[in-house]
Amino acid sequence: MISESPQFHRLAERSGEQLVITVDNRDVAVRQGDLIITAVLLHQKAIRRFEFGDGFRAGYCLMAACQDCWVSLGDGRRVRACDTIVEPGMEVRTGIFNANGKTENC
Repeated sequence: MISESPQFHRLAERSGEQLVITVDNRDVAVRQGDLIITAVLLHQKAIRRFEFGDGFRAGYCLMAACQDCWVSLGDGRRVRACDTIVEPGMEVRTGIFNANGKTENC
């Protein structure tokens, strides 16, 4: 099971309008200009499930080279979380949490 504590913590407040996006059916507050990976990992420990065994992934290179941070969006697109900027009302699906906000069994 995944830890409920976030992977990232903001070290300094930054400018930008506060936005709300949905991550796995949960509303989360982000800043305009944040990357999806930042938005997700400020609120949870991982960005996706590991496809070759039990466990979770939180991105690896953070520069769009390793392909470790793919997520699905509510509009059907699949994007890399480390190089996609959040948009107001964006719906991000990591596949980690079910509709009840609980982690799925590994």
